[in-house]
Amino acid sequence: LTEAGYVGEDVENVLVRLYHAADGDVAQAEIGIIYIDEIDKVARRDQSTSITRDVSGEGVQQALLKILEGTIANIPPEGGRKHPEQKLLSLDTKNILFICGGAFEGIDRIVQSRIGKKGMGFGAEVRGRRKMGYYELISAVEPEDLLRYGLIPELIGRLPVITPLDRLSREAMKSVLLEPKNALTKQYIKLFEMENARLTFENAALEKMVDRAMERDTGARALRSIMEKVMTDLMYDLPDMKNVEEIVISPGVVSGDEEPKIIHSKPERKSA
Repeated sequence: LTEAGYVGEDVENVLVRLYHAADGDVAQAEIGIIYIDEIDKVARRDQSTSITRDVSGEGVQQALLKILEGTIANIPPEGGRKHPEQKLLSLDTKNILFICGGAFEGIDRIVQSRIGKKGMGFGAEVRGRRKMGYYELISAVEPEDLLRYGLIPELIGRLPVITPLDRLSREAMKSVLLEPKNALTKQYIKLFEMENARLTFENAALEKMVDRAMERDTGARALRSIMEKVMTDLMYDLPDMKNVEEIVISPGVVSGDEEPKIIHSKPERKSA
């Protein structure tokens, strides 16, 4: 996102996307939900005043203020840039729920420095960084920390609820593999069915994938890369295999110590 008039996508295009997601129903769009991801990437680059205009940072924050507080926004129904001859659509944003999220890399250090200042003097409780984990630190984030990170005060004031998220649990990671409509395991099982083969994941193999994803600490995204590493060679080899009935993925396959177990069907005998 950038400020209007600069190369990039206008901030108001988030409203255009909501309008399209509501199938062109303005009334539904006006009570919709907009999630703006990676809001930390539009943080002010530094605390000092710059002579150059930050059109993709603070400028985006300024542009978001109006639609966050509630306004009648005029948007082009088909998206793109506004121009004088274009028919615009009015959309009231006062009842739209805005949720902004981001990784906010390094904000734990800002929180730590603030908490550390409070731990000075006789009788103060001393809590070193080693005693406070990352998730404990981000659970103590205050608006002043977001201000130091680079968000402007006006934007912080329009986002009254600050909620830190914990890392995914093992159970949640495993459910990501199995339960969604487009879960990774279901995708590969369907692909193998197209080759007339049955794909089976042993429960211990799924647990092994979860273990590896937890070690990487990059959330559910790690599951895809782990799964692709396990399945890529098999996907290339499968079309050349004959009479394959079932392929079983074991924990050893995930760790790279074993080959997948391939069960062949008995070829049909030709009658004389």
